[in-house]
Formats: sequence, structure tokens, C-alpha cells
Amino acid sequence: MAEIIQKDGTWVFDGDALRLTPGRDKNVSLLRKELGELLVPITALAGISFEQGKKSGRLRLRLRDGADPLLHATGGRLTEPHDPYQLLVESDRYGVAEYFVDEVRNALLLDQVPSDPVDAYLLPGPAVPLSVSAGDGVASFDGERVRLEWKWQAEDSKSAAGPRTLPLADIAGVEWQPTVGLENGHLRFTVRAAPSKVPPKYDPNAVELWGFKKDPLMALVAAAVQARLPHPSAPVAVQEAAPAGDAPAPAPVAEDDHDALLRRLRELGELHRSGVLTDEEFTLAKQAVLKRM
Repeated sequence: MAEIIQKDGTWVFDGDALRLTPGRDKNVSLLRKELGELLVPITALAGISFEQGKKSGRLRLRLRDGADPLLHATGGRLTEPHDPYQLLVESDRYGVAEYFVDEVRNALLLDQVPSDPVDAYLLPGPAVPLSVSAGDGVASFDGERVRLEWKWQAEDSKSAAGPRTLPLADIAGVEWQPTVGLENGHLRFTVRAAPSKVPPKYDPNAVELWGFKKDPLMALVAAAVQARLPHPSAPVAVQEAAPAGDAPAPAPVAEDDHDALLRRLRELGELHRSGVLTDEEFTLAKQAVLKRM
């Protein structure tokens, strides 16, 4: 088992999964504290890296595309303080961080974990029910329906319509956008048969965000809803057959056929280029695949 404990949080790896626990330091973001402890199976990982700095370094996990509903819902727009897959490391713990990276990389190699995208979520998303107040409204989700309520600052077009309830079956998609510069952010739901192109400020299916402290928490609502929608990369037939709230299972892959071995070679190349595998590890793994071919 490998473990690293910092003010920013604690990461533990037991060979099968990583347990990421946010720290209690005042500098730890509100989003990470509300999200709580994460259990990331090794099958969801595409790589890990450690970047050293003069005063501090940073551990970074790279997840396989499509594995986490939070990353999918936020579209890679979570900034460093809010990203749960980064850990700030103090300079006197650089050796521990490097050992941690080696342990995870060795496990990825031994378990032959591919780095390609997945067509089913491998993490469950934030727990429900949850409710967040930010911007011009309050967004709540109980696992079956979203409820949007408006604050006094909301535009008349929203306030006049009153609270909005969206059953999960009516939601086709969800998007979270942070405030950037002078552009406000938003949490927007795409409703089936009633798409809206109006700005979030006037859209009754969107909460407008103004860049305040609680804005990132709306990403938790987005992720909780996303986790219960059909995976965007799942086969069409699976998406149509799966009831709301059930994540479709990935299609089985034959590991011993020629095409599977070719895919494995490409995956090893990606792991090598991204730094997950050393030159020696890559050579040994590649030779093992070539022998099977």
C-alpha cells in the first residue's frame, strides 16, 4: 500500500483503487470538501504524474475519457483549486510522491489497464440528494428530478414562471460553465423536445452564475445528473434499452484476437508517450504482446 498525507489531502493506493480524501486546510476548495472522499478504481486511470516546483509540487491523476461524470459534465473546465484529481505536495515529501507514482504506474502495467476512452461511467458521481444556491437560483436534485428555484436577483422571465421541475426522463443533457473574465457562467439543462437558445440569464432551464465562491458547487449538481443519464459513448442500442439512472455496461472485448493485440500495442504506446511507462517497462510489455501475436 502507498500513502501520502498532505494539508491539501490524503491519497492512499491499495493496488486496486485510489482513495482520495480532501484535507481540512482552509485553502482546500469548497467543491472538494463537499464532494468528499473519492474511490477511484485503477481501471478508470489513464496515467499519473508528479511535477516538482521550488516550494511545492503537484500530483496529478489522468482519468480515461468518459470514466467520471464530474469531468464529463464540466468539460475539463475545473480549475486547479477545484480539481479533485490534483494534490499539492510539500517539498519535503517529494520522495514519497515519487514512490506513490511508481506504485500506481507499476500496477497499471501489471494489470494491463488500457488508456482508451470508456463507454460507461466507472465512478458513481456525487451523492444525492443535493442542493446548491448560487447565482440567480437554487438547483436541487434528488436522483429523479431537478428543481430550479429563483432568487430575487433573477430576471422577470424566470421569476414570473415560478419554480421549475424537470424529471430526469425529460433531460437530454447538462452543461456547467464557470465564470471567465467578464462572461458569466451557468448551469444549463437541455430538455427533450424543447431546446432553448436564449442566454442563461433568461433561460428557465438554466441558472446564471456570477463568479462567487459557491459557483463551482453547481458542478456537483451537473455531475450527479450526468451520472444518471445514458453515457454519451455507449452504443445506441444500449442507450435506448437502458432505463433512466442505470449506467450501461461496456461491451465485452475479445482479448486474444489479432485486433485486440494491435489495440494493446497502441495503448502501450500511449502510456509510454504520456510518461506512465518507462522505456524499459514499455519494451518489456511490447515484447510480451508481440510474442502472443
